Amino acid sequence: MRAQARVRRNLVTVVTAVGAAALLLAGCAQDPAEKPDAGSSDDGKGKTTLTVGVFGAFGLKEAGLYDEYMAQNPGIRIEQTSIERNENYYPQLLTHLGTGSGLADIQAVEVNNIAEITATQADKLVDLGKAPGVDKAAYLPWKWAQGTASAAKGGATVGLGTDIGPQGICYRKDLFEAAGLPTDRAAVGALWAGDWNKYLEAGRAYKAKAGDGKAFVDSASGVMAAVTGSSAQRFYDEQGKVVYKTNPAVRGAFDLAASFATDGLSAKLQQFTPGWDQGFANGSFATVSCPAWMLGYIQDKAGPAGKDKWDVAQAPKPSNWGGSFLVVPKAGKHAEEAAKLAAWLTAPAQQAKLFEKRGSFPSASAAYKLPAVSGAQHAYFGGAPIGEIFARAAEGVPVTVVGPKDLVIAQNLADIGMLQVDQKGRSPQEGWEAAVKAIDNALDQ
Repeated sequence: MRAQARVRRNLVTVVTAVGAAALLLAGCAQDPAEKPDAGSSDDGKGKTTLTVGVFGAFGLKEAGLYDEYMAQNPGIRIEQTSIERNENYYPQLLTHLGTGSGLADIQAVEVNNIAEITATQADKLVDLGKAPGVDKAAYLPWKWAQGTASAAKGGATVGLGTDIGPQGICYRKDLFEAAGLPTDRAAVGALWAGDWNKYLEAGRAYKAKAGDGKAFVDSASGVMAAVTGSSAQRFYDEQGKVVYKTNPAVRGAFDLAASFATDGLSAKLQQFTPGWDQGFANGSFATVSCPAWMLGYIQDKAGPAGKDKWDVAQAPKPSNWGGSFLVVPKAGKHAEEAAKLAAWLTAPAQQAKLFEKRGSFPSASAAYKLPAVSGAQHAYFGGAPIGEIFARAAEGVPVTVVGPKDLVIAQNLADIGMLQVDQKGRSPQEGWEAAVKAIDNALDQ
């Protein structure tokens, strides 16, 4: 799970394309602070240059959205800088916000960092909820809430959501058939509808007939992440207090995921490692918790031989893994123009185009009625109606309390706690206690 937490829980190493595999391409890895003037400028020819700072191949440029906006607004030129990994990008963003210099006109923020941004940096950012053309009703309520500061911090919506990661369950039809389970995606979803415990029961039924060497899930950590992602309250309460130790939803998710390990249902793989990648190609596991952006990843790793063997069904409960935001620093030279660009880039029509071309699922629910989303199917996954499946999941995700150290807590629950249960054979209690100790040490620093 170490790589899972770093890769696109941060969503910086894989982006999907509908109907085609699309690996994330490394960004140009240039820090805006390295440029003499990282902010917007006039190019001397009557055009205003707006800069956009992102991590990885964020997709906006690759989908042609900058070119489209410049064609519609001849007086604007857009330049993008990208740092390959969010773990390098984000600390620099905080430094630049602190000094008020070295900032791009628009900056991307990953979902696991947005709570810290709204809690500590909101006064340095433009209220995009008031930007021209922005309609709160067009966005998912839980995504809008994540980008909005608390009333105590002014209540401004400083982050406009780009993509999200609503989850389904991707599964191997051939392995299900061999184990006597249904293969039709509606019937498969019905196996565990409404209850993650039913997912465990399906795994036990699978194991009874599948035999050795064909695990039900890729990893126990992946299950835990999906289960916690479906809870309204996870690691923090609404007052900002760390409550993961006493929150039954978190301990319940840990214990449920641990059962996949102790019952022999896990392939014991660490996500986003070479062994995990090979597991897709070898058919080493029958199911994986699967946000929309992972479809292209599976297609790439499973290769042509996996076509029509993989399919996707609804998850037991709506859950989200990943997503990002755009923010506009007040220190920018052209904050008003930057706010207009940020609003346009995150509008439903542009989010639908981003999904169609890059597989980034829209956070603007108004986009779900547009043909590019509502009619989307994925040929590799048996023509699965992915627009319909993931829209239904997205609309059911609860408004989740996101805390500033969510990623730290999640990483240690997975890397220290669940990994010991899944790969080292420790008891669930031993794994939990090890995770708690590591988290407490990390939060005290």
